Amino acid sequence: MVTLTSLTAADTDTARALRSLADRLPVGSAQASLVFCFYGCVHDDEAIHAFLQERFPISARIGGTSCGGVMSQEGVLAPESIGLLVVEDSDGEYGVAGSPLGDDPTNTAEALLHEALADAGCPGQLPELIWVYQAPGREEAVIEGLRRVVGETCPIIGGSSADDDVSGRWRQLGPAGPIIDGLVVAVLFPSGGIGYAFQGGYEPTGTYGVVTRVAFDRTGDTGVITKSRGRRILEIDGQPAAEVYDRWIGGRLSDRLDTEGSILAETTMTPLAIEAGQAEGIDHFLLIHPDAIVEDRGLSTFADVREGARVHSMRGDRQLLIERAGRVARGAAARLDLERRAVAGALVIYCGGCRLAVGERINDVPREIAGHLSGQPFLGCFTFGEQGRLLGRNVHGNLMISAITFGQ
Repeated sequence: MVTLTSLTAADTDTARALRSLADRLPVGSAQASLVFCFYGCVHDDEAIHAFLQERFPISARIGGTSCGGVMSQEGVLAPESIGLLVVEDSDGEYGVAGSPLGDDPTNTAEALLHEALADAGCPGQLPELIWVYQAPGREEAVIEGLRRVVGETCPIIGGSSADDDVSGRWRQLGPAGPIIDGLVVAVLFPSGGIGYAFQGGYEPTGTYGVVTRVAFDRTGDTGVITKSRGRRILEIDGQPAAEVYDRWIGGRLSDRLDTEGSILAETTMTPLAIEAGQAEGIDHFLLIHPDAIVEDRGLSTFADVREGARVHSMRGDRQLLIERAGRVARGAAARLDLERRAVAGALVIYCGGCRLAVGERINDVPREIAGHLSGQPFLGCFTFGEQGRLLGRNVHGNLMISAITFGQ
């Protein structure tokens, strides 16, 4: 039998918030198999780590900072909140490993996956799901490292840790404590099965173009091009990318085109997307969030884009972003229904940009999610990048929503 407990507390003082959580932990939770912990960036990571070590000494532990607090079946808490999702599964196997990403995040991810499998007591085995939490910036490289071990046979779900103002105060929390610019990898072999879903809440406008130039990474004194994709789109259809994008969104950036800087707030409802393929005649898209105007009227993005990719102009609204969270929860639960398993609870990733765009209606999001989980507990965090499985391939995108459901 798999049992999940979701607990949250909000307080500007880390110790007080942790005491509140401790007072409500169920009897026997010290034997939990896996614990997720997410918290506002103002909190003391070392104090949280010490609390988890004391309360869950034998549990696999993974987490980190979240944008604007956390959410659960009880709603969205203040930015100064801490949330726990405690998974008790005596017949399952779980393992976690974490470290700084270092100079080669692909090799780091590969090594951490092997460490996590060993921690679970399952070296060389294929987990039912890999869950990751990492610093924003090198997500595609991490997925590539995990693919070296499992290919596309295992779903990779997770998020990129966040802060409240994109100032870089995000951290990750692994079994050895807090990490800056790190990666934590968990492997899940749950006894009750697992469901998952990964979607975006935006629709295409019908306008698109082809990326004709990106800013390549170069290495060494020779200036050798090392990859044909990057996070700075310089040209679309042979024209400065920011100019093209500005036309697509009705000239809202016209007075910013010659001023390099953040455009996150202006672009959350009008992201770009690349084609991910079709299923049952329906086009699927992987969202890309433009975050800044850079030199020569280029665009900086929160995900890699390759030269030659077709990029689409997308649009969203608050109601669509709220409803999509419920659809994702329903989709994850439906995978368990196919195996005739009841839902024990869920973990939800909701993009921090979407959280800010929804604004004062943010509490409608957990209500939508709860409505598809049969009253079972869940914990949600708000991220600056989302990893998930789309049409059979593990990918990284922006402004996405994911959920994993545990079967009883």
